[in-house]
Amino acid sequence: MSIRHGLLALLERGPRYGSQLRTEFESRTGSTWPLNVGQVYTTLSRLERDGLVAQDGEDDQGHALYSISDDGRTELRNWFETPVDRSSPPRDELAIKLAMAVGAPGVDIRAVIQSQRHHTVKAMQDYTRLKAQALTDVPANRDEVAWLLVLEQLIFQAEAEARWLDHCEARLVRLAEAAAKEPETSTTVRGPARTARPGARRP
Repeated sequence: MSIRHGLLALLERGPRYGSQLRTEFESRTGSTWPLNVGQVYTTLSRLERDGLVAQDGEDDQGHALYSISDDGRTELRNWFETPVDRSSPPRDELAIKLAMAVGAPGVDIRAVIQSQRHHTVKAMQDYTRLKAQALTDVPANRDEVAWLLVLEQLIFQAEAEARWLDHCEARLVRLAEAAAKEPETSTTVRGPARTARPGARRP
């Protein structure tokens, strides 16, 4: 849905053609989520079908232009005003991987966590360098400001993921320590129970 509404937001600035929309979308988001032209035109076709955009002639080079309709503007306003729904979060590959790795035979889950942490920290460092470069000069236009916001979200996301991985490893250590103590605790509990009943028959 973000692509759909992202294209509507760009079209609100004026008529655009497909590859122009792709370029502006990637410029606004720093190419974090690259699009292909086919995906753009497929989305435009659906928006046109739903009455949210309409074809608006051609430019001087013969590119078919699209413009946003009144219904499209209403849809866009509703999108901006409605919080992003977190009640049905998208599938997270890392969370699924760790959930499946717990107890999987032959899998060293701590090694999985350490490998991911290394990758996550490196990504966070790369994003931080990009942010430093972006802040060398004051952002000159809305595209640069938008890219900076996206970049900072990626940094916060990587920081949160690194903290979560630390938490996962600490929890696994505690569970391993508890499991290591369990046989000893079990023997201690069962021993007195057997000696307290000397007359009981053995099975």
